Amino acid sequence: MESICIEDRKKISISGASKVVSSTSTQAVVEVGGSNVVITGTDMEVTHLDIENKQVSFSGNIVGIKYTQKAEKTNLLKRLFK
Repeated sequence: MESICIEDRKKISISGASKVVSSTSTQAVVEVGGSNVVITGTDMEVTHLDIENKQVSFSGNIVGIKYTQKAEKTNLLKRLFK
């Protein structure tokens, strides 16, 4: 089960996270199920990370959240001769 909880646009908790793809002070990308969750903001930092229990939390000034599909890995030859 996946859920996202935002508190006062200052803290976000995600359950069902299988991987933190990247994290900077302005953006975090978390793999959740078959998609990625992109969180944008300022002064963002990871406050809790427990991949074993699929929990991750961030704090900062949260501006936006967007779901994206994970990029499929394709063979180089397939991409060249498409």
